Amino acid sequence: MTSSVLLLGQTLSFTANPMHTSVDDAAHWQTHGAVLIEGGIIAAVGERDAMRARYPMAKTVDYGDHLITAGFVDAHAHYPQTAIIASWGKRLIDWLSTYTFPEEMRFGDKTFATDIAQRYLDLTRANGTTTVATFCTIHPESVDAIFEAAEQRGQRIVAGKTCMDRNAPDGLRDTAQSGYDDSKALLQKWHGRERASYAITPRFSPTSTPEQLEAMGTLWAEHPDCLMQTHLSEQVDEIEWVKNLFPDARDYLDTYERFGLVGPGALMGHAIHLTPRERARMKDLDVSLVHCPTSNTFIGSGLFDMQGLTAEGHRIGLATDTGGGSSFSMLRTMAAAYEIGQLRGTALHPAQLYWLATQGSAQALRMEDKIGNIAVGMEADLTVLDLSSTPAIAQRSARANTPWEALFPTIMMGDDRAIKDVWINGKKG
Repeated sequence: MTSSVLLLGQTLSFTANPMHTSVDDAAHWQTHGAVLIEGGIIAAVGERDAMRARYPMAKTVDYGDHLITAGFVDAHAHYPQTAIIASWGKRLIDWLSTYTFPEEMRFGDKTFATDIAQRYLDLTRANGTTTVATFCTIHPESVDAIFEAAEQRGQRIVAGKTCMDRNAPDGLRDTAQSGYDDSKALLQKWHGRERASYAITPRFSPTSTPEQLEAMGTLWAEHPDCLMQTHLSEQVDEIEWVKNLFPDARDYLDTYERFGLVGPGALMGHAIHLTPRERARMKDLDVSLVHCPTSNTFIGSGLFDMQGLTAEGHRIGLATDTGGGSSFSMLRTMAAAYEIGQLRGTALHPAQLYWLATQGSAQALRMEDKIGNIAVGMEADLTVLDLSSTPAIAQRSARANTPWEALFPTIMMGDDRAIKDVWINGKKG
């Protein structure tokens, strides 16, 4: 018989997208709630006393007034950049040359890659993140390392070998053929194994020749159940670089589109400086856009148009983009998204921010039926928040007149001290 665990506390779940539906209709906050876990799955959700009476044999974990939510879903990250996070003073192209490429050259060493993979998953779990979508390096060893580390934890993960065959240092380039062959072998090894999903991963157009992009498009056509992740329109000088490299392309998106790399299941990181054609085309093809606010401010990229893209109906997720992003915390990422929204004249509601960090990112990854929400049948990936984790937060939340006022100080000022517990696949981490 499968043992069951009953978690007691406040609970937050969503029945609709609060970016499009009123918060009162989209979000459900239960002040005396409970979540039943059986076999790694959420088996029941309800009111605390009724659930205790209904499941008297379940092991009970009482979190009091702490808030039980879905675990955070980070839809775009670079785990190999863990050790270079918060490096000073560079924009995108210089960042890659100065910090990223020298560090990534070390990941052909499986022992080194495994150490960083374990450290990265420790850091993200400590910050309440239960699912990540990450770029690896060109080395198959780096891909094996992160998938193995996640499998040991029973953790859902999306990852892929980063493919680059130009504009990168010696020792950090593959070829169109080896990129295809290595990616295919890794895909066949890992995709669909336990909770692993493979993402075909050309870094971005400037570091892939047309031949390599064509090979990646061919591989995706052969395996359309995989995701495809890359970068798009992060900085204006990057866009100019792309124009010079692809003079016949209509725009940046076209450098992917002409090779079959635009469509459902495509994850476009950043997507800040978009043309009207790019916006319309990605909406038509149901591409996922991933907002990386701490990265966009840290390396000076620009301000994502959350209001406009949401109004157009785009599929949008939220991400740390570590290590260009300056924090492993999705709480800090939500805070940065709020700040960017304010700079663009739109204050995102706490429910909207939390939805983006959970169900929104799950939708971006095409996994909203599995993760990112508290609902019967979902995988039991949960984060438990202490809404009074520091004196500064506690004194503000004590004055709250609504649950959202109690949550917002933790979004804006919270860190790993706010993470009371993390449950991954029904097991406490």
